[in-house]
Amino acid sequence: MTNRNQGVIGLFIVFAGLIILLGKLGVFSFIGHIFWPLAILLPGIILQLMYFSRSAPAIVLIPAGILTVYGALFFLCNTWGWWLMGHLWPVLILGVAVGLYEYYVCAASPVSRNVGFASIALTCLSGILLIFSLLGNFAFYFIALLLILSGLWILASRSNSKTGW
Repeated sequence: MTNRNQGVIGLFIVFAGLIILLGKLGVFSFIGHIFWPLAILLPGIILQLMYFSRSAPAIVLIPAGILTVYGALFFLCNTWGWWLMGHLWPVLILGVAVGLYEYYVCAASPVSRNVGFASIALTCLSGILLIFSLLGNFAFYFIALLLILSGLWILASRSNSKTGW
């Protein structure tokens, strides 16, 4: 056996020992626990890059948008706490809306207008649910206040039209 081969084998053994040691110290589980959302986020970004580099059809934009939004949401929740998911769950609907909207905008062939309509409807639904989710119990007070102010505005405009201004 030559010195060069012994050096390669020695480096391999040292590397294997370091991998085992770092695994036993919990380094890999810590990294996996912190960065697992990248396993969802990166494929979404890669699919978008594949489309924009013209190496994939436009249909890949649907899962690309979904994976990108979900990966960002999971990264946020993994970093700041999973209690946020109790308020941010409507973003899951937004992920589907983003994927559909990207496909609707970027598809070369004429895509059904229903895809665009569905993406806008899902975005609105997600936004409304997100507002209610963030407001919590205060949402009902907000709606009541909005109704009262709307009624007062209608009454005021009605009385203004009678007085002439």
